[in-house]
Amino acid sequence: RTLKFKTNINCSGCIAAVTPFLNSEKEILSWEVNTADKNKILTVTTENLAAENIQKVLEKAGYKSQVV
Repeated sequence: RTLKFKTNINCSGCIAAVTPFLNSEKEILSWEVNTADKNKILTVTTENLAAENIQKVLEKAGYKSQVV
């Protein structure tokens, strides 16, 4: 399943900062951030991970998110 989040990840430096956090979560199959979108949409593909868990991973990295 695919989950989408509005985030404050707005540049390549931000993406570099969240990469180790998102990559370390075994349940995340793939992810990408569209920084060209005004809402900085993070798209996550996962089998079982809840949206809240992904948001906690982002918070640990210092970023905010909202499910869309």
